[in-house]
Amino acid sequence: MYHPFSVADTVKAAWDIFRKNFVTIIVYSVITFFLLGVLGLIIGFIYSPNDFWGSTIVTFILIWLQAYTTLGLYKLIFTVIDSEYYDFEFIQVIPKAKMVWSYLAVVFIFAFFITNMGILIDYLDESPSIQFAVELIASVLGLYLALRIMFFNTFVVDDASGPIESLKQSFELTKGYILKVVLILGIIILLIALPAKLAQYYPVISIAILFTYPFVNIILAVTYRKLIYSHQDVDDDIAETN
Repeated sequence: MYHPFSVADTVKAAWDIFRKNFVTIIVYSVITFFLLGVLGLIIGFIYSPNDFWGSTIVTFILIWLQAYTTLGLYKLIFTVIDSEYYDFEFIQVIPKAKMVWSYLAVVFIFAFFITNMGILIDYLDESPSIQFAVELIASVLGLYLALRIMFFNTFVVDDASGPIESLKQSFELTKGYILKVVLILGIIILLIALPAKLAQYYPVISIAILFTYPFVNIILAVTYRKLIYSHQDVDDDIAETN
């Protein structure tokens, strides 16, 4: 390969992007967390949890907003990567409606399978050995699928792919790179889980999530770009894959 995929180079490239665009990315993160927090408080005051339709509508609004802000962050990340060679405007980081619906379609597809798998496991309460086997298989399969589809959202944003297309593309992208993707996922989990755990004892550390959350998404975006180049066997300038 011209430039084989390297975990170390990927993390370094992600850090350089985060460092160079620190203010822009952190401002977006702060605004996003603030809006989600305020909306959560407002919703908590205006609806009753016992209202089925009200709860359904509220849940959908929160899921939609989370999808919108997540895709917005990826739009911002890809924009600052590509804007190394040109200026960009704010409108470029606003995700299109198609992207949001494609993202939500994938989320709902897997929520459906997870829910039904949970129902199946509960149904096997009277057969503990079979239940354990099903739980084990489901856990292994779930982890495998999580690794293979973890880049679907980058294809939704960067390639305007539909839900099924983005899943297929993610499967192709991770083909032959499972171990390295596992390492990337391990780094991401560490950067999210460690501050979350420490925040239980030192609440002020929870502020660190404002920094680690965008950073791990930059790692994912850079990994996506570099994996594309590794498959194409060309130079890995991440700012030229779009």
